[in-house]
Amino acid sequence: MTITRRLALGAPALLVGTGRGRAQGTAPATQLAIATGTTGGVYYPLGGGLANILSRNIPGMSATVETTGGSVANNQLLGAGRVGMIFSQVDACVDAVNGVDRFRGRPVKVRALAVIYSNRMQVVTTAASGITSIEGMKGKRVATGAPGSATEVMAFRILEAAGLDKDKDFRARERLSPAEGTNAIKDGKLDAYFFVSGIPTSAITDLGASPGITLRMIDHAQFIPKIVQKYGPVYFPEVIPAGTYPGQTVDNHQMSVANIIGVLETMPDALVTQILETTWKAKAELEQVHAEARNFTLAGQKTAAAGVPWHPAAEAFWKAKGATL
Repeated sequence: MTITRRLALGAPALLVGTGRGRAQGTAPATQLAIATGTTGGVYYPLGGGLANILSRNIPGMSATVETTGGSVANNQLLGAGRVGMIFSQVDACVDAVNGVDRFRGRPVKVRALAVIYSNRMQVVTTAASGITSIEGMKGKRVATGAPGSATEVMAFRILEAAGLDKDKDFRARERLSPAEGTNAIKDGKLDAYFFVSGIPTSAITDLGASPGITLRMIDHAQFIPKIVQKYGPVYFPEVIPAGTYPGQTVDNHQMSVANIIGVLETMPDALVTQILETTWKAKAELEQVHAEARNFTLAGQKTAAAGVPWHPAAEAFWKAKGATL
């Protein structure tokens, strides 16, 4: 039972059963690759905690953590059979199931296992940049997220709603992870970046704690009605309270989307049930890994929040636990 970290664009990491164990009567070996995100976000540490829990508690299970660009890449990897489980934003899963946008012509039959917490869009800059609004980013050096990330999808939708052209209105537009964005701001090479994640995000904490830097989080919740009108009711307003990050002195009014753990519809029912039983029992352990696991609740298991169909075994599991779905 091992945990390893791989780059998910490397060798295939399939969910497979390899037959009988080495000794008669032992459980068959099962490898489960879990696609997470960049190391500066929340998916990665939570995925590592989940891999640890599953590897220790499910006989024959060997879980691996895959670092990726994020939700879009995760759904693509799942559809290609390169991973067996993903962390993903709901908007990316909806696009994958419907075969639109980045998934045009290649739909993915992703199914929800669990709704875990909200991902909050965080638009990050500093007082020195002079940026105080989304519209004020025009002519600046901005990063809109890592390639293959749901950050990029959401950033483009916010910019569109604000009347900005992602290809023409910036002095430079980079495609960086949050850790890369923080370093670029520190080095004077970037003015602002977008990142959607749980809170707190380590890369933003790092930026706010840096000497000589005053963190500024840009409000954008005012654009949600326009975005929902075009892309559907997967987004909702939330607030990142003042003090969440070093130097953050006011509440940040931002746009959020739910996160799910997803698998293909072909995952065996018995394995789905075993994974959920094990994960739910170890919820307190996940909370020690990252505070966002506290928002993985029975009340949060709603079909509307999941956005895509439940895996049948997951639906049965949550109903048996008392979720109203």
